[in-house]
Amino acid sequence: MSYTDRNLTCRDCGQTFVFTAGEQEFHEQKGFTNTPGRCPACRAANKASRDGGGFRSGGSREMHSATCSACGKACQVPFQPSGEKPIYCSDCFQGQRGGSSSSSRNSGRSSGRSSRW
Repeated sequence: MSYTDRNLTCRDCGQTFVFTAGEQEFHEQKGFTNTPGRCPACRAANKASRDGGGFRSGGSREMHSATCSACGKACQVPFQPSGEKPIYCSDCFQGQRGGSSSSSRNSGRSSGRSSRW
């Protein structure tokens, strides 16, 4: 199928943007049936507002102050401590885990399933 560039109007800002032949081919390959309703800038802004600028989209994580349950040192954690479970600084956390890496943690599995990592 042959594609040609198409001019579309953004539903958010009203600006005209080009839906290129390459983008149209990509949409068909992925099985998308709708044409884009937003220009690239509004799509990016909409995605950022949905993500909240969160960690996965490259934003910074909100950190909370806590006190390590093992050594009493002040630390920062990426969740709001509830007081129900112990909080560990990064050094004590590594000690709690046995200081092992993810590969050595998974190597001792007793189930017959293989690891995804």
